[in-house]
Amino acid sequence: MNQDDSRPNILWICTDQQRYDTIAALGYPHVSTPNLDQLAAEGVAFERAYCQAPICTPSRASFLTGMYPSSLHVNRNGNPTFPDFPPLISKRLADAGYTCGLIGKLHLTSAYGRVETRTDDGYSYWQYSHAPRDDWEQGHDYADWVRSKGADLGELTQDPAGVPAELHQTTWCAEKTIEFVEANRARPWFASVNIYDPHPPFNPPQAYRDMFDPRAVKPPLFRESDLAQQAKLAAIDFQSKARRPDDLDIKSPILPQPPARSYIEPETAGQRDARTLIAAYYAMIKLIDDQVGRILTALDASGQRDNTVVIFTSDHGETLGDHGLIQKGCRFYDGLVRVPLIWSWRGRFANGLRSSALVELTDIAPTLLNICGLEAPDYLVGKSLLPILTREAGQDAHRDVVRCEFIDALDMPDGSVATMHFDGRYKLIVYHNHHLGELYDLEADPGEFDNLWDSPAQQSLKAELLLRSFDATMLSLYRGPDRIGPM
Repeated sequence: MNQDDSRPNILWICTDQQRYDTIAALGYPHVSTPNLDQLAAEGVAFERAYCQAPICTPSRASFLTGMYPSSLHVNRNGNPTFPDFPPLISKRLADAGYTCGLIGKLHLTSAYGRVETRTDDGYSYWQYSHAPRDDWEQGHDYADWVRSKGADLGELTQDPAGVPAELHQTTWCAEKTIEFVEANRARPWFASVNIYDPHPPFNPPQAYRDMFDPRAVKPPLFRESDLAQQAKLAAIDFQSKARRPDDLDIKSPILPQPPARSYIEPETAGQRDARTLIAAYYAMIKLIDDQVGRILTALDASGQRDNTVVIFTSDHGETLGDHGLIQKGCRFYDGLVRVPLIWSWRGRFANGLRSSALVELTDIAPTLLNICGLEAPDYLVGKSLLPILTREAGQDAHRDVVRCEFIDALDMPDGSVATMHFDGRYKLIVYHNHHLGELYDLEADPGEFDNLWDSPAQQSLKAELLLRSFDATMLSLYRGPDRIGPM
């Protein structure tokens, strides 16, 4: 065990379903994120960070290990167990002497009507919450906390005004993180803070909803041609059907919920349009920003901020009306697969750096191992970001390509399988066994409206990208344990 207590603490805040275009300081003034703006000003923001699956469990499994979901064989939501190998980053850090805490969501196995089963995850502090509902007999720490405040979470989630901010899961995450930080000053700690918002049901506290006028928000990316494009992809699994932004498919199921505890949907007030949804989404992000501010203030007050690496990211994005869709599934638009990623370590990382390098969330685990002086095993596909964070390398070069996968990830009829290959300009998507795909030139078409897949002029380019994508997929596979002999 390494007893070098000069190693930094690690505060990793991961929201759920937060798009890349939701931080004001990075060019999106329609949101209100003063605390995240300050974090970006004090650190490094990666403007082209991509998740490895547009669904929770495979994405989280990937960034907690540094491997692709297909190599882990963790491709779906709803898994019964998690494999013993490879170890999570939390386990690696615990074995190296870190005190590790889990606050909020984990979602490496099914949390349907139960506390999910755990692997050897290294967490000695465990404050668990999946979705903010109360349908488990025991083990839901957030629901127990709400009860300790004299309220009932099951009743609160039925209120169209939303769970009040003081009893919200986002607030509870902040409370428990502060508790963990203040109780663990003797040796380095790792806090994995997993806020459930801005995930559906898009039902923020009324006080926060009132801060955002739906008429003033940025509209979704939509053209009438999107309806025809999505009709071609109608058999591919997704949680909504394409509609015009003034009448979104809000009634599509989000998750199969036990009938006694259902969510309040945004249409409670009779509104199904994208702008109402977007305003609610921004309100959830505002609450997140406020609570991140509380955590960072407490970290400052404890005297630990200067020796703490702070990471802010999300597991995947949200279509939010783009191309007529809401929620998530087997699509790879930037709104769904591109996420915020900010790193800060005062005095050690660059200040106010905005990197346009292509990065993956697989890069987080090897970066943390690098920072902590631990060896990154050869089977990781992630690449350490430390040279960019410390300005030892150019700020805009890291990867030639980022990948994303969808392999029967949702409990839906098609069992869709698809892959994304993006080289910084061209995004190639293949829907395997459907003879369907998408090809976008994001330099000419950043909104991803003009699908070049069937364009006669682009068939040579498509063939080249298909070969590169196939090569990248094969080279990303885990090849098994190390050899012990020549035969």
